[in-house]
Amino acid sequence: MGNRQERECDQKRRLLAGIKLFVLDMDGTFYLGEKILEGSLDFLDRVAASGRDFLFFTNNSSKSPELYIDKLGRMDCRIDRRRILTSGDVTIDYLQTRYPGKSVYLVGTPALEQSFREAGILLAQESPDIVVIGFDTTLTYHKLERACTFIRGGALFLATHRDINCPTEDGFIPDCGAMCRLIGCSTGREPYYLGKPGEETLEMILRQTGCRKEEVAFVGDRLYTDVAAGVKNGAKGILVLSGETKEEDLEKAEIQPDGVFRSLKEMAQYI
Repeated sequence: MGNRQERECDQKRRLLAGIKLFVLDMDGTFYLGEKILEGSLDFLDRVAASGRDFLFFTNNSSKSPELYIDKLGRMDCRIDRRRILTSGDVTIDYLQTRYPGKSVYLVGTPALEQSFREAGILLAQESPDIVVIGFDTTLTYHKLERACTFIRGGALFLATHRDINCPTEDGFIPDCGAMCRLIGCSTGREPYYLGKPGEETLEMILRQTGCRKEEVAFVGDRLYTDVAAGVKNGAKGILVLSGETKEEDLEKAEIQPDGVFRSLKEMAQYI
């Protein structure tokens, strides 16, 4: 048993030694709801002390990056704008590069709408070229009806991310992927999903940081988004067991992580 544990420890050290950029999920990984998870700040200190870097990436598109910066600040984690990206940022980048000038019907929160407007995305209430679904905590039946009507009429169907549920301190609430399933059931159309694990997310990170993909590790509590963003795109995918995924889930999972840790607190011990 001792030799086995030593081998596992060596494997974890070697895995983390090759990483120059840690792309951290937030809810379920760094914090849960309004509570920071034990050891999260120590992990960041260890990364900085080792001469490496980190940034936060969340698929949660219901809030703006500035709101996340404020939230992290309340947890004594103070970062600037360059250290945080959301699936909303990736979606904006995708629209600007692939569909410049096209009109968008956005199903999203006021914060996401503001981010789109500030980026120069043309938002429309009638006859849009594209329908974008975000994690809309202000969702109404009117928004759903309009989105379905426009998609049936031929509008391109995009979604900021594919997460089915969003973790909270009290359990899980429906996320963007669940909303898209409702729309897909009504229209017979499926969206093109952005955010994690899509390749557009890693491409945007590589452009902004100058890292090579093999130097990047996505760290998070979900196999089908966080871990898949790494293992499906040539980077690393590291699972932490502090959120949605449990150890027993790994036995039948299609996506297998490059490494598994109980939490960021445990990861810090190997940096």
